[in-house]
Amino acid sequence: MASITELREGIAANLATIPGLRTAPTIPDNPNPPIAIVQLSRVQYHQDFKRGLTEYNFAVQVVVGRVDERSAQQRLDLYCSSTGDYAIGLAVESDRTLGGKAFDCIVTEMTNYGSVLISDVTYLAAEFNVRVLAS
Repeated sequence: MASITELREGIAANLATIPGLRTAPTIPDNPNPPIAIVQLSRVQYHQDFKRGLTEYNFAVQVVVGRVDERSAQQRLDLYCSSTGDYAIGLAVESDRTLGGKAFDCIVTEMTNYGSVLISDVTYLAAEFNVRVLAS
């Protein structure tokens, strides 16, 4: 049986394969972009008989600096792409078992592309929904 912490750490480890991207399996007070922050968003229990399967949904927020809005948007576009070395979806799904802690892990969608205010600083960010099936 996997813990939520182990699943978050597994997602962060997969994301760490992206060149230059910092990862945080917990929500940092002051993020240092570019960074991918893994947050639990929903848990659905009893997905199988006898509690053998639980569906965990994580939100991975990718935050980039916004010193120059054009280059920030170009960088975020690379993370949102479905192909390439910077693709969040490919990195998360590079080990779909999250180090043997999950049955499966997939990125279902990207949402909330735009400006975000964190600690009185405006950044550019996108959120990726990740579905994990584990016991």
